[in-house]
Amino acid sequence: MTKSPKIAFIKARWHAAIVDRAHEGFAQRMAELDPAAEVTAFDVPGAFEMPLLAQRLARSGAYDVIAAAALVVDGGIYRHDFVAQAVVTGLMDVQLATGVPVLSVSLTPHNYQPTPDHEAFFASHFVEKGAEAAEAAVAVTALGYAARPDAAGLRSVGV
Repeated sequence: MTKSPKIAFIKARWHAAIVDRAHEGFAQRMAELDPAAEVTAFDVPGAFEMPLLAQRLARSGAYDVIAAAALVVDGGIYRHDFVAQAVVTGLMDVQLATGVPVLSVSLTPHNYQPTPDHEAFFASHFVEKGAEAAEAAVAVTALGYAARPDAAGLRSVGV
């Protein structure tokens, strides 16, 4: 028997109306997959702040999985691809250093303009990506418990 996971969901506030849709999709799908799962949301100013908070949350030992959502777009002022790469690398580094799975719902579209059509498309897309992250959270949690030989009632998995 496995316990229901405790999950942290980090949301960047740039493009909050779109990013919040990822959290909605995540919460809706998680409620279907594991109604007892505890999902706590955290806000950060932007995507660049997500890895540090993810690290602090992972080190706290309070969470089984961390998800982080952001929309990093080309605003014409800086190289958004550098920011996106730093964020994803930072999130990967956190999970490798702590052993706590960190899921990325951090998207960097090739083309984004703050028009009603683009905003509607990405809002819908983020709901879908949030739901996919919930499925991944359930999967990595199950893998984590199954891979621990000390977990009560579970068998070890050959790797």
